[in-house]
Amino acid sequence: MNPALQTLAMEPPAHYTAVAPPDAAITGRIHIIRGQRVMLDRDLSELYGGTAKTLKQAVRRNIERFPEDFMFELTMEEAEASRSQFVTLNRGQNIKYLPFAFTEHGILMLANVLRSEQAVAMSIHIIRVFTRMRELLLSNNDVITKLKELESRLTGHDEEIQAIFDHLTALVSPTEQARKPIGFKPGEA
Repeated sequence: MNPALQTLAMEPPAHYTAVAPPDAAITGRIHIIRGQRVMLDRDLSELYGGTAKTLKQAVRRNIERFPEDFMFELTMEEAEASRSQFVTLNRGQNIKYLPFAFTEHGILMLANVLRSEQAVAMSIHIIRVFTRMRELLLSNNDVITKLKELESRLTGHDEEIQAIFDHLTALVSPTEQARKPIGFKPGEA
């Protein structure tokens, strides 16, 4: 055996060290479609380092792993809306294939289907971003609830304050009674 090949065979395989993109690079690719936070196949394939075509092929080969709450295919109207919102095709080009939209659970399942180290590492990172977003929304939800409670209490006070203001105004400016004019009038005697 060639000595160069022998040393290559003895070296341990190089492991992929994932360099996670900043959270903003992921949150900017999370869309709300049909009331769910999802990521589109083109964005995921870019993050996973592959093509949308290979990602879709892997999903279609394992379609039983992707129920409707994990992944769904966009309608033509939704695809057109996403295209106009995120310019991906030149004007005049038609959409050849409808994009897939993956929920948080679908993204995790996608890592199991793709099986590459980069896909697994990126899926874990994406799930962590989804979790942080959920926690942020829940913490903001508490603040919003407290603000609504405060607003409802203040709304009741507005009417009471107005009534007090009206009473004080009445006390400060007493109504004058109609007086008879002063002076002698020849017809009155």
